[in-house]
Amino acid sequence: MADIYISLGSNIEREKYVNKGLWALENAFGEIAVSSLYACEAIGFEGPEFYNLVVSANTSKTLSEVAELLRDIEYDNGRSPDAYKYSPRTLDLDLLLFDDVIANEPAQIPRDEILKNAFVLWPLAELAPKLIHPVKQKNYASLWQQFDKTSQKIAQLPLTWQSNLGRNN
Repeated sequence: MADIYISLGSNIEREKYVNKGLWALENAFGEIAVSSLYACEAIGFEGPEFYNLVVSANTSKTLSEVAELLRDIEYDNGRSPDAYKYSPRTLDLDLLLFDDVIANEPAQIPRDEILKNAFVLWPLAELAPKLIHPVKQKNYASLWQQFDKTSQKIAQLPLTWQSNLGRNN
């Protein structure tokens, strides 16, 4: 089983698509751990504020299977296959870590956004503070502590999502 970490973001009907994304990930992987929710201004383009968080799960799927699954969940939630990288989106799912794998295909692992964006590093440091970045060889708590927190506006928010596991539907 591989330990995986996924960044989830939305800036279109944010609460709706954050919840839908979490339920889809829970459906795909079973039990998931979820960071706090963060609000962050759009980076790289002018647009509505994003909601972001990080999810961890365990999977027996391969790296390729996980990357394809995340793309399918995005498409199932209204993301266009030809959407620009820096544009508003209903749901954005990025695989951040797959165990301690370092790869460029089928996805960049570890994802470079971990070290560049507060909306990725802060929730990852919250969820896995002692986990070691496979390239930097530092834990995420210390990477967050060293991050320039004046570089991006970000705020921690309450998360209203509730797991569907164990419920009778």
